[in-house]
Amino acid sequence: MKVVSSDFAQLVKQQADIVRIVGEYITLKKSGSQNYAGLCPFHGEKTASFSVHAVRQFYHCFGCNEGGDVFSFVQKIENVGFPEAVKIVAQKCGIPLPKREFSSPEQAEESRQRGKLLDLHELATTWFEEQLRSAEGARAREYLTGRGLTAEAIAKFRIGYAPDSFNALRDRLQGTAPPDLLRLSGLLSSKEQADGSPGPLYARFRKRVTFPIHSESGRVIAFTARALDSDEKSGPKYMNSPETPLYSKGQVLFNLDKARQAIRQQDFALLVEGQMDCITAYMAGIQNVLATSGTAFTEMQVRLLSRYTKRLFINFDPDAAGANAAEKSIALLTEEDFEVKVVILEAGLDPDRFIRERGIKDYVAAVKAAKRHSDYLIDRAMQLFPPRTAEGKSKAINYLLPHIRRMPNQFVRDEFASDAAQKLGIDSALVRQELQQAARKRRDQVGASARENMNEAERVLLRALASPPESRVFLCVSQAMHEQPQSFEELGITRMLAQLRDRGPLEPLAALTEPVQRALLAQTLLRESGELELEQVEAALESLKYRQLEALQRRVRADIAAAERRGDWAQLAVFMAEKLKVDRQMREVDAR
Repeated sequence: MKVVSSDFAQLVKQQADIVRIVGEYITLKKSGSQNYAGLCPFHGEKTASFSVHAVRQFYHCFGCNEGGDVFSFVQKIENVGFPEAVKIVAQKCGIPLPKREFSSPEQAEESRQRGKLLDLHELATTWFEEQLRSAEGARAREYLTGRGLTAEAIAKFRIGYAPDSFNALRDRLQGTAPPDLLRLSGLLSSKEQADGSPGPLYARFRKRVTFPIHSESGRVIAFTARALDSDEKSGPKYMNSPETPLYSKGQVLFNLDKARQAIRQQDFALLVEGQMDCITAYMAGIQNVLATSGTAFTEMQVRLLSRYTKRLFINFDPDAAGANAAEKSIALLTEEDFEVKVVILEAGLDPDRFIRERGIKDYVAAVKAAKRHSDYLIDRAMQLFPPRTAEGKSKAINYLLPHIRRMPNQFVRDEFASDAAQKLGIDSALVRQELQQAARKRRDQVGASARENMNEAERVLLRALASPPESRVFLCVSQAMHEQPQSFEELGITRMLAQLRDRGPLEPLAALTEPVQRALLAQTLLRESGELELEQVEAALESLKYRQLEALQRRVRADIAAAERRGDWAQLAVFMAEKLKVDRQMREVDAR
């Protein structure tokens, strides 16, 4: 959605200093004349591989291949869209925001609709809070008190009560938005009538305690509602809002709005299953706690979490569903190179009950004693398939092998395999043999090979086409590619050069389609020692021309030798004439 003009975005970008903006999030240290380096905020690392180029105003991480301009950095670290990133950077630079603009009436309507849906959720939240304080809300208050929630916790998390009425919420919201929008919000439902039209609206949540779900910025976007009754008529124990333009369950983590600062500061998150587990832990002082709002943990949630930390402690419920969810979560997280530990609570208690019955001190001790995910999985394999027989050992190792293969780090993978073999009583050589093929596939040598084969002329061409399209160096190379395409045909970076030349308004790094390409360009630009001169570009093009002539010369010599062997004197004369032409062209290039 376009809510800022391209002119305003360009103005902000020209005035923004990416080093200062990035420096507000991570510690940067000078590295060379115009580069800064630090630990990447997008993946866990102990050695700085994250670089910021002060002159060209871009960043790139050689560890995870993330890179871009000041806007893309803010988009990723704040998990916002481009328009919001422009606004954040503008505010940091003290640049007044313009009035909203949209690229089409449809986008303007979409923005208006989203704003209205947020307003409806805020109205509903306030109304649910009021209903909790009402006479009918007494039973809900009793339930919350019985769960150990204080008035402070209820207010902090804006917990409310949806009364046992089909019409009360509808009456409160009626007139604030048209029926279609009320239905779209997920707060109200309707049944399809015989003629296919929607029936009257009624409240989705009834006789339930309501837990608002917030976006990262703190706006209410959905609800989880717990039934007070357990009979069949009451429906499921927990009911979530449906998918709406504001809310997709697999893309949200409960309490991230309150926890994200603590997660960054402590560089790890505690992931629990339900809202009550999360609220109890948070109010007890563990502020870096999140909940999945159920047992499902998705790739989108993993990517969302990776913006804040790569270290995660999992404490799901101690039942079979919780164990299966922990196992699936570990699989997703280890593929993204997370450091994962699993918290095991004594007596099979969930986090909420454990904290209330044993106290926060014992819970913190349990978190500190969390098992490495590899140890947890090995123990689980031994429980599921006792390794007392050859069959049990075979089943246990087959259960573990997919988890071992997912580990991106070879040293961690080897350690996991050795531990598994030792505890299961299996020859570690057999386990390693199973892993060899997968390990070979993980070794990505493309980037290293490309960097080794890069020569200075190619680096100059990349720098030129990464320059502004109106610059002389850009135009010089672009024209040469049009007039002498044969000179570029055998270059390993030809595709990169074409993408940079044809990128239009895109930033250079954003124009490249492959991570290896982006890493190669970033490394080239970060090695710059000064401004690129037109004479350097012309020399690089001459070098390219000379390399092309050398290749042609080798082919002509081979043709001459073949013609001599055949005794084909007519063809020999043609090839000799061609050789003289190529030799002359090479002398001309040498003389320049």
